[in-house]
Amino acid sequence: MKFSKILHVTSVIVGFVGVISFVAAILGGGDDLIFGVTKADALLCSGILFLIAIWTQVATIHHMMLEKKGEMI
Repeated sequence: MKFSKILHVTSVIVGFVGVISFVAAILGGGDDLIFGVTKADALLCSGILFLIAIWTQVATIHHMMLEKKGEMI
């Protein structure tokens, strides 16, 4: 399996986890605890997961360009 495909799958999984944590934080109960942390912390964590997913997609594009040229890292 190519490294770019692994990066792509990882990015999609991290993005879905970010979406799930965001929805859970928005729709969470009235006690302000989501997954054992406060709602604000859950929202910040979902934002960080989104950033990780975006950065991994950028890395995927970079590695796909390198694979087209025949360069391997």
